[in-house]
Amino acid sequence: MMGISGFEPTFLVGLEAICEEHGPGLAALGGRRLTGFALVRFVEDRDWFADCPVVLHFDGIQAEICHWKLDELSIGWNTIDTTAAISGWEYLEQTPAWSDTDERLQPFVGQELREVALLEWRPSSRHDLADGTLAVEFIFDTGRFHIANALDENSIDIGEAHPNFVRHRLGRCTQPN
Repeated sequence: MMGISGFEPTFLVGLEAICEEHGPGLAALGGRRLTGFALVRFVEDRDWFADCPVVLHFDGIQAEICHWKLDELSIGWNTIDTTAAISGWEYLEQTPAWSDTDERLQPFVGQELREVALLEWRPSSRHDLADGTLAVEFIFDTGRFHIANALDENSIDIGEAHPNFVRHRLGRCTQPN
């Protein structure tokens, strides 16, 4: 998919589905160091192509996070080859390529991950299209970031999550914390 070697996403919807399928794997990342990451950027201007998965390396385990449509989330494990060229984009004027540079994520490389949580968007207005969408939060001693659904693409946000997010600790996914 998207010309990305090994990327075969399984998009799920909702807290229960993500917890059931990926809760244990995400929780098991706790105690591992973030050893690197990869994002797709365009060679010509270095802009991040947020539609593509965010790949995080934790001491030999690779987590691959990708949001799609309004509420779908795929989490993959050790499938994407970030050393392979991205193909099939000849129709675009720009060339996508894997990059290990990002000013938001770089400060976390080398740090031990304390905890992973799922964040569920629950705004006061129920007429919000993003209601119920999920983000994956990574917590370190020196800070945190989360990868959220920016309505059909990924966003990376640093620091405390917006108050409209309800935090679900893994292992107790249905109980907000």
